[in-house]
Amino acid sequence: MSESSALSDLIGTIYDAALDPTLWIRTLEQSCDFVGGSSAALYWHDTATVRAQALYLIGEDPHYTKLYFEKYLSLNPTFPAAAFVEPGVIFTPTDIVPESELVKTRFHREWVQPQGIVDVIGVNLEKGTTASSLFNIRRTHKHGVADAGARERTALLVPHFQRAVAIGRLFQQASKAEAVLTETLDLVEAAVFLVGVNGRISFANGPGRAMLEEGTLLRERRNMLTAVAPESNRMLREIFIAAEDGDTSVGNRGVAIPLASSPHQRWFAHVLPLTSGDRSRNGSLPSAVAAVFVRKTSPVSPPPLEALANIYKLTASELRVLDAMTKVSSVRAASELLGIAQATVKTHLHNLFRKTGSHRQSDLVKLMAGFEPPPPSS
Repeated sequence: MSESSALSDLIGTIYDAALDPTLWIRTLEQSCDFVGGSSAALYWHDTATVRAQALYLIGEDPHYTKLYFEKYLSLNPTFPAAAFVEPGVIFTPTDIVPESELVKTRFHREWVQPQGIVDVIGVNLEKGTTASSLFNIRRTHKHGVADAGARERTALLVPHFQRAVAIGRLFQQASKAEAVLTETLDLVEAAVFLVGVNGRISFANGPGRAMLEEGTLLRERRNMLTAVAPESNRMLREIFIAAEDGDTSVGNRGVAIPLASSPHQRWFAHVLPLTSGDRSRNGSLPSAVAAVFVRKTSPVSPPPLEALANIYKLTASELRVLDAMTKVSSVRAASELLGIAQATVKTHLHNLFRKTGSHRQSDLVKLMAGFEPPPPSS
């Protein structure tokens, strides 16, 4: 069968699987044959709870699959950063963490190497605030490291996988009841604003109007939505301009901006662009370019890691160390938790101190817990 015929047949199978989930196994098998790989999986991963679940997989050793979910999931050096990659963007582990660091981790030595895995092609199909659904293909020595051709072949499949997943509601099936409850509470508790050109307010719900009247986090100036904190306001203006221009850098899922902190809680504005995809084609809100949802995050529910990574330009490895320092109290414990050397933990800690303007591990814990963060270093 020619490559074009194989692609056409595979695309048909992908859409068939959206309606008949029993066909996902065949879809993954054909995907491995088309792209080049020894195993493939569709699964979801939640960075907040460090949980994951395989929805469909083929070619995997059940023993190692069991080990991954029971022991090695938390040691995977590519998470949580991999979950923050925009949907549809193809990546491999070395796109996220340098190979020199990957090969030194327990995850690589104890789980990757024994299976003969040399590379993984991954892509987020859907992405939420803390969770994402992913498709990946693992390659062994037989297939080698993913080259440009393998990436290009994967790219041909991704849009069809995304549509099929949307049709089949694959991600929602994993935690449907929880997702519905969470979304409902978010919408009820959040202050919601719709803004047009230059941040001009076209709608504000009850909590939103109350927040403007209070004027501690957000204010209305000449009918424009502004943040009280200068740096937050600068970020807000830049995102409104990008959303107005349809800039894809904002992302289909939007951007979280820290507004202010108090000793017990922290507030974030999540800006969702309304100028791309189905939202722009809908045309029901012609005067709005973005929606803004304002929520508070308490110490028991840390601010989104993705937002902190964006604000302080953290690498994937630095992000993991930051997350670890909120769970353990020493470099040695963090080393054991992450499966990396103590010297590596110290190196990333030094970088975290420099980037965030912190001086002690306790400062990093406060940053994650929602206390006032030190200003970023210049």
